[in-house]
Amino acid sequence: MQASIIISTYNSPLWLEKVLWGYSIQTINDFEIIIADDGSTEETKLMLKKISSETSLLITHVWHKDDGFQKTKILNKAVLVSKSDYCIFTDGDCIPRNDFVEAHLKFRRKNSFLSGGHFPLSKMLSKIISKKNILNQSCFDLKWLKDHGLETKFKNIKLTKSKSVAELMNLVTTTKPTWNGGNASAWKQDIFAINGFDERMQYGGEDREFGERLINLGLKPVRVRYFAICIHLEHDRGYVNEKAWKINDEIRKSTRNEKRIKTPSGLNLHS
Repeated sequence: MQASIIISTYNSPLWLEKVLWGYSIQTINDFEIIIADDGSTEETKLMLKKISSETSLLITHVWHKDDGFQKTKILNKAVLVSKSDYCIFTDGDCIPRNDFVEAHLKFRRKNSFLSGGHFPLSKMLSKIISKKNILNQSCFDLKWLKDHGLETKFKNIKLTKSKSVAELMNLVTTTKPTWNGGNASAWKQDIFAINGFDERMQYGGEDREFGERLINLGLKPVRVRYFAICIHLEHDRGYVNEKAWKINDEIRKSTRNEKRIKTPSGLNLHS
């Protein structure tokens, strides 16, 4: 097994199902999927059972009781049950292009982690995309997207099908390679070396802090922004709160100032 795909989710079975159809047609299929479920209702469990019977995907459902935004905690639990030595992290609202896994495996290197991004869609487009559009990959086709309401912007070049253009854009982009929870990957030994995600943190920079500790460990962030492509389905964000942001900011300042590698509240809490 070449990779463990860890997908975070919370009460979004319709979006998650679309994401899983994307993984059912990857050019490389030697991977497992671990659903890091932050307390969804039975509806998500039933959808996973259904799609498991309709695809050849190897899916493990890791769930804990709903206790507010606890993404860092469920991600750590998912890492602990993963069977591969390489982990690709994404979210249950990010549909992967059919070469998404291949791109992460192609560019992985020792002493580094991969930093990707996502292509945001409107709520209207997010709803329109169907299983058929995912299986035939039309949802990644700019003409199809524009025919269904996508605005013409320079950022649309991210969906280019040209390898040479993708290589050029990846070189010239000024976007800093950081750990982005919807599209990033790392070796499991490095995740264990920094003690996983900091469970003191809720929403707001928790992914970036994880990446900052990987850099403190000595890893080089490698940009795959124009190689590992996924489209982001729009949704409401009821989990945002100012108190969590302030706590997270203080933790991130401490991580940077102290060059801290290990969090005191990570994988060790589950051993």
